[in-house]
Amino acid sequence: MSGKEMMFTPVNLGSIQLKNRLVMAPLTRMRAVAGDVPSPLAKTYYAQRASAGLIITEATQISPLGMGYPATPGIYSEAQTAAWKEIVDAVHEQGGSIVAQLWHVGRISHSSLHPEQGLPEAPSAIPAAGQTYGADWKLHDYETPKAMTVEDIARLLKEFEVAAHNAKAAGFDGIEIHSANGYLLDQFLQDKTNQRTDEYGGSIENRLRLLSEVIESVTTVFSADRVGVRLSPYGTFNDISDSDPIALFMAAMNKLNGYKLAYVHVIEPRATSAGGGDQVNADAPITSEIFRTAYQGKFITAGGYDQALGEKVLEEGLADAVAYGRLYISNPDLAERFERSAPLNPYNRATFYGGQEVGYTDYPTL
Repeated sequence: MSGKEMMFTPVNLGSIQLKNRLVMAPLTRMRAVAGDVPSPLAKTYYAQRASAGLIITEATQISPLGMGYPATPGIYSEAQTAAWKEIVDAVHEQGGSIVAQLWHVGRISHSSLHPEQGLPEAPSAIPAAGQTYGADWKLHDYETPKAMTVEDIARLLKEFEVAAHNAKAAGFDGIEIHSANGYLLDQFLQDKTNQRTDEYGGSIENRLRLLSEVIESVTTVFSADRVGVRLSPYGTFNDISDSDPIALFMAAMNKLNGYKLAYVHVIEPRATSAGGGDQVNADAPITSEIFRTAYQGKFITAGGYDQALGEKVLEEGLADAVAYGRLYISNPDLAERFERSAPLNPYNRATFYGGQEVGYTDYPTL
């Protein structure tokens, strides 16, 4: 079967049924309204893209302290959950499937975004290099985060569980645990950011502990075959790295094999920017080639794919589905365009973050 034919064959990721193998990648758009509630426009935006085999929502914070940018939505309050339910219902009415990406940014934050909670939290009190947006939408230097105590970790696990309950109440088909891109769970995995000496630091086994505990926490709510995990081996976004990424992420794949998850979603490091630009690193390792054989379940690959590259990775058996980000921003009907080999709308990077309809719900369909 050709890659193009494969793109349009159904596939099951655990108990989540996909009508095709195009996945809408999680895309931060910074358009939430007061109370970190998804904007009413989000219902239109997601419903427009329901011809994807699977929609993964924008990263959605599990708590106020989990927030890292202005106007990102949460899933810890009743109002947020009610807004997400309207979005999920709209996607389901269009025949789509949708999972919620659960997120805590860790040190990639600023105290102005959560003044009541104070400083950002992280595995270790190591600030990220560079600057980030505060509540005023202006750039500020990263603060030195508070190193999390064991009590903080216990609270975090409860927050993940509550977020999973809210996602279930909203009707999502499943959830994805965001353990990539230099955010909190990735900070625990990688030794540049995790310099703890307790049971959550040091050895690879210890650094994998929190991710395992998060999976165990949310699988009290959703069955494991409705839970995915996102990873970014070799990623450098948000000042992250590890001294031995092969050993770390091979161990992670082996650990995840034990949970019989819906899928693992891995970002290719050639898309170096994770949203911050269009540059592609042609010399980066190809993680689908390195880690696909280590993971025994369903595998989603993301990062800098066009139609031809997506078809190729499916044909070669290196992934079960391909996630597209920027192309889904500007092409709500990306699946139809790929199927017909139709031209694509160009995207406007200036409208990616913040704003209203422009660059969000106003891209034309065929």
